[in-house]
Amino acid sequence: MTNQNIQVSKRNGTKEPIDLEKIHRVITWAAEGLENVSVSEVELRSHIQFYDGITTSDIHETIVKSAADLISENAPDYQHLSARLAIFHLRKKAFDRFTPPALFEHINKMVRSGHYDGQILDDYSKAEIDELDNYIDHARDLNFSYAAVKQLEGKYLVQNRVTGKIYESPQFIYMLIPMCLFAHYPAETRLQYVKDFYDASSLFKLSLPTPIMSGVRTPTRQFSSCVLIECGDSLDSINATSSSIVKYVSQRAGIGVNVGRIRALGSEIRGGEAYHTGMIPFIKHFQTAVKSCSQGGVRGGAATLFYPIWHLEVESLVVLKNNRGVEENRARHLDYGVQINKMMYQRMIEGGDICLFSPSDVPGLYDAFFEDQNEFERLYKIYEVDENIRKKKVKAIDLFTQIAQERAQTGRIYVQNVDHCNTHSPFDPSKAPVHQSNLCLEIALPTKPLNSVEDPDGEIALCTLSAFNLGALENLEELESLSNLIVRALDSLLDYQDYPVEAARHSSMGRRTLGVGVTNMAYYLAKNKTKYSDGSANNLMHRTFEAIQYNLLKASNKLAEEQGACSYFKDTTYSQGILPIDTYKKDLDEVCDEPLHLDWEALRADIKQHGLRNSTLTALMPCETSSQITNSTNGIEPPRGYVSVKASKDGILKQVVPGFKEHRNDYELLWHIPDNKGYLQLVGIMQKFVDQAISSNTNYDPARFDEDKVPIKLVLQDLLYAYKMGLKTLYYHNTRDGADDSQEDDGCAGGACKL
Repeated sequence: MTNQNIQVSKRNGTKEPIDLEKIHRVITWAAEGLENVSVSEVELRSHIQFYDGITTSDIHETIVKSAADLISENAPDYQHLSARLAIFHLRKKAFDRFTPPALFEHINKMVRSGHYDGQILDDYSKAEIDELDNYIDHARDLNFSYAAVKQLEGKYLVQNRVTGKIYESPQFIYMLIPMCLFAHYPAETRLQYVKDFYDASSLFKLSLPTPIMSGVRTPTRQFSSCVLIECGDSLDSINATSSSIVKYVSQRAGIGVNVGRIRALGSEIRGGEAYHTGMIPFIKHFQTAVKSCSQGGVRGGAATLFYPIWHLEVESLVVLKNNRGVEENRARHLDYGVQINKMMYQRMIEGGDICLFSPSDVPGLYDAFFEDQNEFERLYKIYEVDENIRKKKVKAIDLFTQIAQERAQTGRIYVQNVDHCNTHSPFDPSKAPVHQSNLCLEIALPTKPLNSVEDPDGEIALCTLSAFNLGALENLEELESLSNLIVRALDSLLDYQDYPVEAARHSSMGRRTLGVGVTNMAYYLAKNKTKYSDGSANNLMHRTFEAIQYNLLKASNKLAEEQGACSYFKDTTYSQGILPIDTYKKDLDEVCDEPLHLDWEALRADIKQHGLRNSTLTALMPCETSSQITNSTNGIEPPRGYVSVKASKDGILKQVVPGFKEHRNDYELLWHIPDNKGYLQLVGIMQKFVDQAISSNTNYDPARFDEDKVPIKLVLQDLLYAYKMGLKTLYYHNTRDGADDSQEDDGCAGGACKL
């Protein structure tokens, strides 16, 4: 059968001959202004797949897929051709036409159908909405890459996830978010804030996280990307923790759970009345809670559990992820973070032993591990020689080797340096110690165990994220206005959202923690002709992150002057006039001699006078999904190839690195980097300024070593070097596996906590 004889099924059930000329016009429109793309090649690939009775929707999808299959290094513009075709198809599905409806009409329809928050129409007049409608630029939909449009369709656009019906197009997201967040601002200023934020986000200067992009404007009001829950050593606390996990996993959050307080197997319960079953049954209980919800189809539930390296059960805990063993002694659907401090590293370096204890048997030791390193060392040495305390002595090098091996084999045994998290922290550890991180290892906030779901003394930490797109910045001076926008927007979101658990509400209201990070750093380095590996980017990173932290603090200080400092401001070191530049790891000075360029002393004085609206301002997240939306390289990571091929639930998505045509030779690809040292230096320089933590990875190519085997000694050396550079956390251990270098999973430890 020739294409001319094919009948097309229309939406109303009628059939008509396929109109190839109409298809040609659409593809020609999509190809306008693009280089090295062939309309006829897309048509040919599409025509082969047409069949009699094909629906108009299937025709659109076939054309889009045919164009996307042509994306390559030699023809990168196919990512834009396929994206434009996908936008054309998306709008047809949403509106039955290419031109989006007027903003007021659209909001009214979406509020009536229950898809948008009705408060929007209460907050804004028709005249205001019409003014914003005149400002919105739907042509910006055509700036997306193909991967971006597919991610928008899959995760962000308001839709019926059962039927697949889409109700909006992308520019509505970018306009509705600031409308919701700035609604309470005075009428004379808020429209300008809405317009400025719309421009910053829709032009990709700012990158927004999944919960905000998919949720703000809808009746569901929970947008914190990361949730930290601490479990106490009681059944009531364990049950309250499990209940909190379910509530937050169901609302799109990535979870960090601190289980380090739970006593070890064989410990006494009620003075010996019962024998404790140990941590593993409770960890399995938490695993069930995490996997009980799919997060509304946006992403799967995932969590990281944290415990100290000196816990009596550590040897059983560190293997929970691996594929050996039986189901009874494994919990493979969670990730794990091992908590370490300087004393433990020293024991390894010196060839000493580590004594393992149950926290229940060593009063004060667990708290001192975070709050006071000198007190921890004093107590630890007392308990080591106390013959009345149950303990197990292991060679430090053996325990660290086991951790390194599991980290290498699973990729998902993470590291938290708890002393760095507390000594170089915006929180006074004597008042608000940091006990844990989160799923993606960038959040470092105070928590307290819950003894019940309504416990007024418990504290669940939330963090609301976003990122600067470094590659889209013209200069560092832009950061002042962008910082003002993002701090105001995210701070407003804290009041706008709901809190399923009271312990999270009072923590969020008291601390008002934000985590602004960066994305597209690899492109930023390429544009500046610097590299990860050779130190050439060190001073650039110092200047960049000095400007980021300074301007965010300045914005929060200005907001505090207007609206008041956060009520727990006295828990911060900022309240004592201590800034990140005062407490960083001085070893960094060996690898970076860049001076400070901004007026930190004036800022210090302003903070002491007016305080800060937000206890924290920075955290560097992976940016897996959002980097695709803004056509960026992931977070701070080097790309694996010039064309990344990411597996997602929507299929294989190809994306070409930004600036490929101009800067191909300036990029340093992941597996071209000889070792982790230069990268760890850069992360340390960032950490000098970043007040929370950084999702940073270590990467190993077995082909570089004898017998294609990465020496465990090297993995341990990198852990030590990361500590020396002041890193608070280490996330993935990536091993090159011989697959296509450009292949990547579209996920953050199973799909949660993405920016």
